[in-house]
Amino acid sequence: MPTGPGAPRKRVIFSALMLVVFLASLDQTIVSTALPTIVGDLGGLSHLSWVVTGYLLAATVTGPLYGKFGDLYGRKGVLQVAIVLFLVGSALCGISQNMAELISFRSLQGLGAGGLMVVAIAVIGDIIPPRDRGRYQGLFGAVFGVSTVVGPLLGGFFVDNLSWRWIFYINLPVGALAFAIIGATFHSRPERVQHAIDYLGAVLLAGGLACVVLFTSLGGTTYAWGSPAMVVLIVAGVALLALFPFAERRAAEPILPLSLFRSRIFVVSSAIGFIIGVALFGSVTFLPLFLQIVRGKSPTSSGLQLTPMMAGLLVTSIASGQLISRLGRYKVFPIVGTAVMTGGMALLAQLNVHTTATATSLYMLVVGLGLGMVMQVLVLAVQNAVVPSVMGVATSGSIMFRQIGGSVGIAVFGAIFANRLHVNLAKALPPGVHGPQTVAPATVNALPPHEHSIYVHAFSASLHPVFLVGAVVAVLSFALTWFLREVPLRRTTEPATA
Repeated sequence: MPTGPGAPRKRVIFSALMLVVFLASLDQTIVSTALPTIVGDLGGLSHLSWVVTGYLLAATVTGPLYGKFGDLYGRKGVLQVAIVLFLVGSALCGISQNMAELISFRSLQGLGAGGLMVVAIAVIGDIIPPRDRGRYQGLFGAVFGVSTVVGPLLGGFFVDNLSWRWIFYINLPVGALAFAIIGATFHSRPERVQHAIDYLGAVLLAGGLACVVLFTSLGGTTYAWGSPAMVVLIVAGVALLALFPFAERRAAEPILPLSLFRSRIFVVSSAIGFIIGVALFGSVTFLPLFLQIVRGKSPTSSGLQLTPMMAGLLVTSIASGQLISRLGRYKVFPIVGTAVMTGGMALLAQLNVHTTATATSLYMLVVGLGLGMVMQVLVLAVQNAVVPSVMGVATSGSIMFRQIGGSVGIAVFGAIFANRLHVNLAKALPPGVHGPQTVAPATVNALPPHEHSIYVHAFSASLHPVFLVGAVVAVLSFALTWFLREVPLRRTTEPATA
């Protein structure tokens, strides 16, 4: 922890920022286990996916905008606006009376969430020198990983013991506390100058990202991949993102400066982050399904059994952060972390109906140990390589690629799983017998014993290629880490001299 005259204030600010990051990452996964109950209460089964997609879309699209506005106008006010939007959205989600209201308010919540993590991590870049930043980024990585894994557990607990509405109400006291602490203790840099907002760049980037996220979230589930709606979305997304660099070249103050892409550290870190997003969200999405369908666990119990992954991530994220601050070196940690993560994904590919609970826990532990050494080190490397004037956009850009990776990972893994499950069931079931049209645990558990056994075996076998592809993708991230250039960590928040 920091020492010196401002140390107590920095510790208080950091605690508030950890709460902010916890809220932002928790709400990406906490809703998943409650969706069946929400649909039973509000109806609207055909629009179910939008409860998740609306939040993810709004958060991904607005992340880069918050990063830029924080650079232009100071991070304190921008972060407080994001917290207010998030809390208003949370309160409205809790009192929703139908699915249309819930989807709308989840999108409003996402508009705030897009700024929570981006601006919070950029604030650390403002007040903590890179050499000391490792331990703080490590704690942020631990909070992110823990909240991602704990989300399904808390969601299941609220559904089983209180009401799904508490999934949203729980944000209010935590967010209000963070807002008050930041308002009282954090002071933005006082410089204020006239700025030119890059509206065209913002529209092109937001529109392009929106199309890509919608394509990956809805394709293969709500719409067939080759349907006209999906073709229009991906063509529009590619076109808008292709026009974005041309707009940025002409902008006085670009929303995402192209100079960042001339930095090998930024490009390599973003590429690794994209792949980590694919692996992290892919594993976290399908492991609860394995535990609930194959093992017959309840939502709460399946969340508890993800504890080994959370524990592994917590240990290595904090430990690697401490070591980075002591050694001033960071490159070795992503190399080792991606190697361990690859091994963990390969182990998960061995899961089947006969795998013991101990072995399953060990496999998840290995994945968590690997992830903890990678995620926040990438943000640290990027922040250390840029000047303070672009700290926010560099941070938001790095996080944006990880979020897009998560969206793409869920879509690709979901398509692989659905295809293999269809094929495996067609082979195993007698002619004329069809499996359930949903993977809801209650529906599967209600099957006759013989059909239930066939379905569980087919389900388990269908997860094998999912984690196998995850392991192959993780190998690519391991290869990329060797190209990450290491720049000595500065002992000051001021930029290094050329």
